Amino acid sequence: MKRRSLTAALVALLLPLAGQASDATVPASPITQPVAQTAAAGAAPASAFMATPPASVPGTPVAAETGLPVPSATPGMRSGREIFGNFLAGRADAGCDVQESSSRWERHFSHAPTRLANEDDDVLPLFGYVVDELREANLPTEFALIPFIESGYKPGARNGSGPAGLWQFVATTARNHQVSVGKSYDGRLSAVDSTAAAVRYLKTLYGMFGGDWRLTIMAYNAGEYRVLQSMRRAGMNATNARPAELPGLSAVTYAYVEKLHALACVLDEAQTHGGLLTALDRPVPILAEHSLPSGTSLGQWAQQRELPTGMVTRLNPAVAKGSNASRKVLAPIGAGDAFAQAQAAPLLLPTETSEVAVDAPGDATRTIANASRKPNKGKHTHTVRNGESAWTIARRYGIPVKTLLSRNGLTSASVLKPGMVLAYDAKP
Repeated sequence: MKRRSLTAALVALLLPLAGQASDATVPASPITQPVAQTAAAGAAPASAFMATPPASVPGTPVAAETGLPVPSATPGMRSGREIFGNFLAGRADAGCDVQESSSRWERHFSHAPTRLANEDDDVLPLFGYVVDELREANLPTEFALIPFIESGYKPGARNGSGPAGLWQFVATTARNHQVSVGKSYDGRLSAVDSTAAAVRYLKTLYGMFGGDWRLTIMAYNAGEYRVLQSMRRAGMNATNARPAELPGLSAVTYAYVEKLHALACVLDEAQTHGGLLTALDRPVPILAEHSLPSGTSLGQWAQQRELPTGMVTRLNPAVAKGSNASRKVLAPIGAGDAFAQAQAAPLLLPTETSEVAVDAPGDATRTIANASRKPNKGKHTHTVRNGESAWTIARRYGIPVKTLLSRNGLTSASVLKPGMVLAYDAKP
């Protein structure tokens, strides 16, 4: 297939990547099909996404020992190029196939690079948060482009027909995926709640459709049962399905793949000729989940933690007017977090052993006994800080994520909590 030529450093890494939604708050293709959870779908196929180091975007400093991007020297910040590199490294497909690209949708999403480059826009840090969540779940980062199409990466986006939020869930679909929707609180407007639900749903679909990201996003748009019925009518299955030839689906669903591919082409072009990488060469806040105590004003909470009030308010429209219950909010990792982590981190004496709770699927809880901190040749420990994931910790020490998880009796579904002490084997 004919492909656009890319810079030599990116040829092996680029994938259909993506970009931008229209300036309007009304999404291009809202989800209108309520879908029940499919427990029998199983987990997604094993992949190497999490173990793959981020792409080395030209101009990004890398460590000589590991070849990985050097973390920002400013706590709670990272380079926009690092976010973009993480996105590139997690993509399932490479390059921009000119024959598949739609000039119509390329024009429609032509402002995507500008949105990412704009320091006054929250898109880049929010995009980085979604990319991190997808990589943690072993999912292709093509899915990080869905909010561009659905909401323009605006957590408070609403559509007149009912869908709302970053991922544009209708109320029934949201409730089916454990997102609370009521008069006092609409979890669809929570970037934390809706992203967690979207990732769970996408992982179910990705496993159901044999790891085909195109079929997955078509099912995300139309509902899995419609896509499955279409495949049966065409005599296709997940291994030989041709998404563009599935019968009986709406034009909007067929266009979904075209839109994501067009977004990929727009960003591919911008990074090679449009100066996008130069614009991304700036420190960007790392977003993480926080707990907002019940009865606490979001603005007051942000001020107490020395966080940008305007940004925190924009990122959390679900609780912008306050909440009578404790809620999860998305906010940068600030100076207050560093202090809190230092106070909360367990101090283990040489012969101490402690237990840390880890969240697991099905609300089950299990404990992990931290090993003694007596010197052990080749063995080291890391105390988890707020906002860190298994992928970011493994990247820091240049080890595979699977190795880190296995070493500590964890799985990819485990949730790391601040203060947890993880053991890892030092590289020889």
